[in-house]
Amino acid sequence: MIRVILFLLFVGVVALGFVWLADRPGEVAITWLGYRIETSFLVAIVAIALVAILTTVLWSAALFVLRTPRRMARARGERRQRQGLAAIAHGLVAVGAGDAPAARKFAGEAQRIAPSESLTLLLAAQTAQLHGDRVGAEAAFREMAERPETRLIGLRGLYIESRRRADLAAARVFAEEAAATAPSLPWAGQAVLEFRCADRDWEGALKVLDRNLKAGLLDAATWRRHRAVLMTARAMSLEDTNRDAAKGLALEAIKLAPDLVPAAALAGRLLADAGEVRKAGRILEASWRLNPHPEFAELFAHLRIADSARERLARIEALIRQTPGHVEGRLALARAALDAREFATARTTLEPLLGAPTQRVCALMAELEEVEHGDTGRAREWMARALHAARDPGWTADGFVSDRWVPVSPVTGRLDAFQWKVPVAEIPGPSRVIEEVRQVRQAPQPAIQPPAEQTEPVPIAPPEPAPVAERPVEAVTELPPPPAPAGEPPSFPPLATTRKAAPIIPLVPVPDDPGPDAVAEPESPPKPDRRSESERFGWLYR
Repeated sequence: MIRVILFLLFVGVVALGFVWLADRPGEVAITWLGYRIETSFLVAIVAIALVAILTTVLWSAALFVLRTPRRMARARGERRQRQGLAAIAHGLVAVGAGDAPAARKFAGEAQRIAPSESLTLLLAAQTAQLHGDRVGAEAAFREMAERPETRLIGLRGLYIESRRRADLAAARVFAEEAAATAPSLPWAGQAVLEFRCADRDWEGALKVLDRNLKAGLLDAATWRRHRAVLMTARAMSLEDTNRDAAKGLALEAIKLAPDLVPAAALAGRLLADAGEVRKAGRILEASWRLNPHPEFAELFAHLRIADSARERLARIEALIRQTPGHVEGRLALARAALDAREFATARTTLEPLLGAPTQRVCALMAELEEVEHGDTGRAREWMARALHAARDPGWTADGFVSDRWVPVSPVTGRLDAFQWKVPVAEIPGPSRVIEEVRQVRQAPQPAIQPPAEQTEPVPIAPPEPAPVAERPVEAVTELPPPPAPAGEPPSFPPLATTRKAAPIIPLVPVPDDPGPDAVAEPESPPKPDRRSESERFGWLYR
């Protein structure tokens, strides 16, 4: 509405101007080259306006003619650019879809139409990677690394190609260059940190870690944890050369990460060696409360070298009271009780763990049987069971199990990868312990009766051989007892005719080792058995 009003006002003003000029015509005379032109003022103004318009039209036409080649070249270039960008877009889509022939086609088209485009180099590199042409991909990435706008993506491509051909030296150069160019680049900062850790340059790794924190690549919690791990690794490297510096680093690492087991264990050991037993005990107790670990118990038990076994047992009893019922506490107490010859305490401590014993529990039971009773057979039985028992927790990282903690994973190079956990996730079910089997074996058995005629066979379980290796044994049916010579006592009694419960590590009988629960030999010497081994023990192979 306002524009309409303004337009009407403008037209009115112009009309008033023409009316005013018409009322006052005036005269204009022009003399030029002997010619004299006389006219009114209004006509002169109209003539001048027409001359100006004609001049403008002629000048615009001349400029259009002169600029036409340039405009045609520009239009042709813009059309080629659109075609090139379309080819690049279709090529990248083909690369993402895994269509190698289409990707090569569009890459060639983009190279022909728009060779100077940065995305053309990217498409060429990805197409070469899709076809397995590592040389072509590396050449494209090198050309990209020389351009300022594509320098970072070129360095990343060269880094990846170097890692693929296992050229770690070149990969490290590219990562260092990328990190120097853009400190906030996540992959470059992580790669440089991993390379420093692989070289065991813990001091340099700490500097890179601080730089990554300033660049915003880490949060504060991750930075504290990783710094504690690196300081612990450096302290371990200085343990043999500079124990004071190692002790200071370990104590600082504990402040950053109180639940870091290696730092607390190292600090406790160094403090105990330096005679600071009280401080070492406080650190080990605090770490045990956070994360009960067998190394803490071992160090806490041996804080004083001159202590007797009973004093170590009393110290362990005080330690495990801080975490009642924990498995590691029971194992530590059983170990200390064995060393102190308190066999009843050791057996009572291990008893709740015998339902699904781990390898360490089986080993402790084997040692207990041998030391307390001198029962070598039962010790061997427990050790055989340990071979197939559930594994105890260990230092595990990326499927790799280590006997000791290390700061980086040997598989991926990842920092702080090792965790204290069970390597193989097994949930062993409840099983009968060896004590129950011993009671069954020692129970009186009924005398052998001659088999009566039956319409259905009665299941008869074979004798339970002495254990050597764990294997499942199912209920045996239709197995008659092996024939025995006249006058010789039976080699085994018949067991219950119902399905047999899960056995405990059956072993093959050995002539010179009757096992932990051997049947007493008869007083009168038995008659010689002239049967072959296959005849006497053939029932085992049925």
